[in-house]
Amino acid sequence: MQPKHKLGKSWTSRLLAALLLIGQVWLHLVQGRIYHRQILEQMVAAGPGAIVPAFLVNFFAGMIFTIQTARELFKYGAENTIGGAFALAFCRELGPILTASILSGQVGSAFAAELAEMQVTEQIDALHVLRVDPIDYLVLPRVIACCVMVPVMTILGIVIGVTGGVLIGFYVYRVAPEVFLESVRKSLGISDIFTVLFKSFIFGTVIAAIACSWGLTTVGGAKQVGESATAAVVTTWIAIFVIDFLLSLLIFEKLAIFAINIFPVLGLNLG
Repeated sequence: MQPKHKLGKSWTSRLLAALLLIGQVWLHLVQGRIYHRQILEQMVAAGPGAIVPAFLVNFFAGMIFTIQTARELFKYGAENTIGGAFALAFCRELGPILTASILSGQVGSAFAAELAEMQVTEQIDALHVLRVDPIDYLVLPRVIACCVMVPVMTILGIVIGVTGGVLIGFYVYRVAPEVFLESVRKSLGISDIFTVLFKSFIFGTVIAAIACSWGLTTVGGAKQVGESATAAVVTTWIAIFVIDFLLSLLIFEKLAIFAINIFPVLGLNLG
């Protein structure tokens, strides 16, 4: 049994397993069996089950960001642009990252712990004996649920964050709600909404894949179950920030400029 679990001892190997798992999931989505009941159960866990912490974090983050932004803009008499500054930073970047991080901490850790417990108690082996593919029955429903619910929760979280910004803008800085929201509307286009949805979809895939991979490669007992859940969350946070950085470069057409500036520093010749 030792060679079978050797993969679970290496962080690099587990990360590679998570990347391979993403490919397996989409292949099984086309070829495999869809367990609709399991998908619905996981959607409830990834959506309504995590709605309170996600909304609270976005609400207070929206208020904090508005306070910091408004203080600086008021110095230059640009209070009417508070909503625009809020939209550019919070709606494009901060909201999606905060929501994905909260869901990673609550939903991802739950996925990892649940599958890790099943792995160490040999319930995964029992599924094989019953000729049930664990990818179809356990992993695919969780990936689909996160890919659907993370974008939904992100959009709702941004709305809550904007609400917090409007409240602070009005009650603290006397910026009329219609002025704040009009500034948001002018700065935030339809393309930005699609960008947020796309980012959230990628984040959802990453959350579920890393959580499931860490759970399925767990070795040992109860202690290792907790360690796997913690490691899955930390790895997901790192992955979310790295992916968001790369997507931001690509989406805002800065990748070429970045490469031109960084390659000479690294001693590379582009010619």
